Amino acid sequence: MKQVAIIGAGIVGSTAAYYLSREEDVQVTVFDDGEGQATKAAAGIISPWFSRRRNKAWYKMARMGADFYQKLIGDLAEDGHEVDFYDQSGVILIKSRLDWLDELYELAKVRKEESPLIGDLEILSYEETIQRYPGLEGFEKVLYASGAARVEGARLTKTLLKASGAEIICGRVGFEKTADGRYRIGEREFDALILACGAWLPLILKDHGLDVWVRPQKGQINDYQFDHLETGLYPVIMPHGEIDIIPFGNGTVSVGASHENDKGYDLTLDQTVLDRQEERALPYFPQLKEAKNRTRRVGIRAYTRDFSPFFGEVPGLPKVYAASGLGSSGLTIGPITAYQMVDMVMGRQPELEPVEFAIEKHLQVVVDEA
Repeated sequence: MKQVAIIGAGIVGSTAAYYLSREEDVQVTVFDDGEGQATKAAAGIISPWFSRRRNKAWYKMARMGADFYQKLIGDLAEDGHEVDFYDQSGVILIKSRLDWLDELYELAKVRKEESPLIGDLEILSYEETIQRYPGLEGFEKVLYASGAARVEGARLTKTLLKASGAEIICGRVGFEKTADGRYRIGEREFDALILACGAWLPLILKDHGLDVWVRPQKGQINDYQFDHLETGLYPVIMPHGEIDIIPFGNGTVSVGASHENDKGYDLTLDQTVLDRQEERALPYFPQLKEAKNRTRRVGIRAYTRDFSPFFGEVPGLPKVYAASGLGSSGLTIGPITAYQMVDMVMGRQPELEPVEFAIEKHLQVVVDEA
């Protein structure tokens, strides 16, 4: 039986654990210290089709990642698990200039040809919008797409880990290479490793003479609880700027998340940042003032020098696979990235071309100055 270890139980690690568990003669062990997961501070939006990023490889991954959720949800449901953490609620985009809405509408129509998941596309007036979604403010027109989804990331990862049946060991770990080409973590040995530890990847690879350009990005988010609003009836709201407003079906509305590149691995909540997010959201969703309770979350994302994600086999470490640099699109591209690495662990050719997301672009050998 092939023994596979996964370091990191976020969206990538939990998805990999689930799909490896569906393979024959594979036993999975997951190691995770439970701190700082990016998934805990993820905004929970699956809607990549309106991105204007020029990185074609990233968009391909994101587009396929959105589509992959249909398979992921179908597989979990087939295995008897609840999947109500995923909901195609639709999305409303608000821009500071109306001509930008027209441009995004035309872009989405073109992209819909290869991504029918986008669903219905409409430009709605203020009157049409509030007739459907009373209480929204701060715009003249919006662009609506019915196929966008919201995801409760923490519930998704919890479901995936439960569905995998994998043993989960709490704690921060590293690994050693054995004389016979296997890998040791503590007293255990494994045939293959998946490093899904996000922004902590440099700390692990440094011990093996590799310096990977991955940095931590702090993300903070506000959660508002209501007992009188049918929050599940609202779509995701994406105003112009950094914040997003995500109404979930359990009386919760989330606002965030921040993108802080200068805080390192600090997980301290910053009330100033959280208050600023609320100030930016209130003009669009004034009901936030009526919340009966408010909570806060924080997590650490991983980003690279050019903000490109990567995955694949680590040079010089056969059968060790790593992924990182997913940034704020982790919930969108995390599952499909994990699925590609499962194919690689099992000796299959992944659907995405690894050379487009090569780790080597972000690696250099550590020079021993001694």
